[in-house]
Amino acid sequence: MLELFANRTYRRLFLAQIIALLGTGLLTVALGLLAWDLAGAQAGSVLGTALVIKMVAYIAVAPIASVIAETMPRGLLLITLDIIRAGIALMLPFVDQVWQIYVLIFLLQSSSAAFTPAFQATIPDILPDERDYTRALSLSRLAHDLETLISPIIAAALLSFAGYQLLFAGTGAGFLLSALLITFAALPAIATRSDAANFFDRTTRGIRYYLATPRLRGLLALNLAAASGGAMVIVNTVVYVQSVFQGSESEVAIALAMFGAGSIVSALLLPWVLETVPDRIAMTTGAIIIFVCLLLTSAVSASWQHGWEALLILWFAVGFGYSLVLTPSGRLLRRSCHKADRPKLFAAQFALSHACWLVTYAVAGWLGAYAGLGLTSLTLAGLAGTGILIALVVWPHRDPASVVHTHTNLQLGHPHIEDARRNGEAFVHEHEFVIDEFHKAWPSKQ
Repeated sequence: MLELFANRTYRRLFLAQIIALLGTGLLTVALGLLAWDLAGAQAGSVLGTALVIKMVAYIAVAPIASVIAETMPRGLLLITLDIIRAGIALMLPFVDQVWQIYVLIFLLQSSSAAFTPAFQATIPDILPDERDYTRALSLSRLAHDLETLISPIIAAALLSFAGYQLLFAGTGAGFLLSALLITFAALPAIATRSDAANFFDRTTRGIRYYLATPRLRGLLALNLAAASGGAMVIVNTVVYVQSVFQGSESEVAIALAMFGAGSIVSALLLPWVLETVPDRIAMTTGAIIIFVCLLLTSAVSASWQHGWEALLILWFAVGFGYSLVLTPSGRLLRRSCHKADRPKLFAAQFALSHACWLVTYAVAGWLGAYAGLGLTSLTLAGLAGTGILIALVVWPHRDPASVVHTHTNLQLGHPHIEDARRNGEAFVHEHEFVIDEFHKAWPSKQ
């Protein structure tokens, strides 16, 4: 993987990603402390509402932002969004009302909903070779997992000699450093095509193309499985540790670290695994691991002689499966569209996957509070199992890039069908198939 850093542009973007992630990690800690200052015992409710606002912003803004992004140079777009995020982070220490947190979080996450898909869509343009891109996806997954381990350590060190307001300053500095690194990265221009479609059509195009592609419908179903496992870990780890096992805050961190460790191990193995195992098999295997772990988690209780150790093993396995599902998703998106449509498809993945998280967060939080952890885990296992079954049905086992298909809506002489053979009034040919203006639906078997 390290040879990727010989690419100067990728090296700067990866460093920008790490710094921005660390800043976001500091923000997570600082928000919790700010919520406690403003709401006291109701801080959990404030953070839960902020989390819902975050998901709503991601779902609503990403498709719209992908269209607006077409009007700006890619580098200018990313730099501007980083500066906006820095400005909002630096405003947060001065809020004195809960509603102000909600407004600023919506603005901050709306900026992230525009930034993240545009950033993700840039990497395959910089690394056109699929092996390099696969390694870059694994490195990105590693960066996210390491952030969950390192950010709390940095936050604890800063809080030992200063108030939590300094964490917001660290967040702002992270976004500004990210903007600076992107400034010095030579980013390729966004591929565009002449487009006379109206704004609504362009806004919904990414989601329409996504849902019309079988492998991406399978990806969405597997996202539901990954979100089911992730939500159980993120929302209920503290409940398991401190309520079920009467553990300490440090043991909460240990349990979350096991989830991150499993994800890291999986991400390190995936570049070699995907050279011999198809994406569909690797990702479905990851979802099945999550499903089985959720079933077993439903039985974890204080009466288990080794319940604490079992929880750590299960969280490690959930993290392993989680990374198996999510890390290859960029490969599927890259394979499923033209270069010009890539930002829209990445934005669609961003919005739709977070819709899955919105559902699973609600189940993990509300059901966990009112119906108990066992039923919550079983319910999330049911969602994960449903996602697996849907993926197996909608994502064909045989999924070639080149597909034989028929055109009935193009006239003789159209350049797209110049190599096609005539079949009555239709034209039949074969090429690498993606959904676009000439191919509105996936072809049935010829």
